[in-house]
Amino acid sequence: MPLTGGLYACEDPAIWQQVFGIYPEVIKAKGGKQKKLPALDRWYQSELPAAVLSRPDKYLSHAELVKLMEWKLTRGKFRPRLQQMVQANPGETVEACTRRAFQLLPDVGAAITELSQLKAIGPATASAVLAAGSPDTAAFLADEAVLAIPGLPPVQYTLKYYLLYLDKVRSCVRRLKKAGGGGGGEWTPHRVELCLWTWAVAEKLCPALLVDIRPGAAGHVPDSSGEVVPPAKKRKAK
Repeated sequence: MPLTGGLYACEDPAIWQQVFGIYPEVIKAKGGKQKKLPALDRWYQSELPAAVLSRPDKYLSHAELVKLMEWKLTRGKFRPRLQQMVQANPGETVEACTRRAFQLLPDVGAAITELSQLKAIGPATASAVLAAGSPDTAAFLADEAVLAIPGLPPVQYTLKYYLLYLDKVRSCVRRLKKAGGGGGGEWTPHRVELCLWTWAVAEKLCPALLVDIRPGAAGHVPDSSGEVVPPAKKRKAK
């Protein structure tokens, strides 16, 4: 691996940008036989934020919350009971609760407490809601991203643990912003979380993707719209 100390300790934004660039490939590897993961992830990362931000007051509909849970369970640990429970929330309650949560920001703790009133919504799923609609404020509590941060205790799905995790992520955001450069795109808690997730999952499932990630290496970068596009020359098959 080019970064023996792990990604979190790296202060080179260009390295982080290269890791961000391989996210779609790592998602594909993570999906394995679950072919619907790439499409669900594109919806969560692009379509859902656009829909939420287009509204005068940010909120999620019942259908969006149900689909967000499907994304979360497909990308992580599948718990069918949670999918059934989240569907039991009344649509009006989902819209009202998610609207209030976004209005409570930047108090992330208060926003997560509000969202946790919904059935099947704990701090991890609540953080996914906030990261979708306010990526500059919140990061999704993904098990793999937690594993990529040295010094954190084993993951706990509590508000106290989430705030500890978010503090670590925000510290990284500040370091990357201070360093400047790095191939475009503003560093946010959600983008840092995506990079940490990508690094941890790639190490386990597709380490060959990390071989070329080093200072000065050409990698995937986002275009002006924020979509990730491949470099001019395709990486040789490993």
